[in-house]
Amino acid sequence: MTALFPSRTVAIYMARLFLTRTFGILFGLVLVLQTLDLLSESGRILATAGNGDAEVWRYVSLRAPQLISTFLPFSVLLGTILTLITMNANSEVVALKAAGLSAHQVLAPLVIASVGIALVTFAFNDRVVSRATAELSAWQKVNYGTMPIDRGNRSNVWVRAGDDLIQAGAIGGRGTGARLGNVTVYERNPDGGLRGLINAPNGVRDGDGWRIWPARRFDVASGAVTRLGATVVGRGVTPDQFTLANVDGDALSFAGLREAIGDLEEAGRPTKALEGVLWHKLSGPLSSVLMPLLGAVAAFGIARSGALFVRAVIGMALGFAYFVADSFALAMGNLGAYPPFLAAWAPFLLFLLIGEAVLLRTEE
Repeated sequence: MTALFPSRTVAIYMARLFLTRTFGILFGLVLVLQTLDLLSESGRILATAGNGDAEVWRYVSLRAPQLISTFLPFSVLLGTILTLITMNANSEVVALKAAGLSAHQVLAPLVIASVGIALVTFAFNDRVVSRATAELSAWQKVNYGTMPIDRGNRSNVWVRAGDDLIQAGAIGGRGTGARLGNVTVYERNPDGGLRGLINAPNGVRDGDGWRIWPARRFDVASGAVTRLGATVVGRGVTPDQFTLANVDGDALSFAGLREAIGDLEEAGRPTKALEGVLWHKLSGPLSSVLMPLLGAVAAFGIARSGALFVRAVIGMALGFAYFVADSFALAMGNLGAYPPFLAAWAPFLLFLLIGEAVLLRTEE
């Protein structure tokens, strides 16, 4: 620790400078963006009968955590650049390097402070943002009206039963009392080819399967339609596999999402996109740790050379390039083009190497 922080006073000074600028920028960004967002949404909120000032403030309380979570890494980047530009312009960085500090030692207080920000961000996202997102999404689905009681009804659920796929247009009740509506069974060959379709408007639990009626079967090979009456399908498919809700990864905590992914895997439903969201709940907050490294180019170089502004622009460009790459990789993960782990961690590792390469090439 002595080698990393040769001067405790300088480390505290730099960390305090960095934190005050970061959270000052964050406050300004959230204030402006929340105002603009409220201008566009307040009309919809107040258009619902019975809504007033209380509902507007409720919206602010639910939307503000999302804005804070989204723009905190941007604030860390801008706070880093502003801190290092100020220190460079005042020749403080030159003095630190003249005292024998390496570039990594100069940046160490900012990196340690950003690790603390990352930990706080993870806890904030896990405990506050996920709950606010879940409540706001449910409220927006009813156009900011009175939210109905969740009675466990679900719709458009897909379940795998061996090689076959079962789609239920509507599901009511739970356990052995679950009822299915608009059931479609896709009968498939082991190689994935479609053999036939079974349709029925009703379905209930029957032994280890589901009795659906009145059922009709369409044979793909012959094109013939056969009336089956009541028939049992989906043997081995449990009621919980049908009654699982559509999972919104952003509206769940880390532990809750991991549990939901396990339930979905047991139900035979795809989880790759949610696995990417799960990993991103870890890599996302850690993006704050990258910002001092990517913005470090603004700290070094002689201020009077006239290139200080150019260095600041390069630092911002590196930071914003990371956010673009992160969003792109997460989108590719949702589409299944990237494995979940790669979608969440590849941009972080790539720009960590880029930041280190730039720092070593220019200063070390």
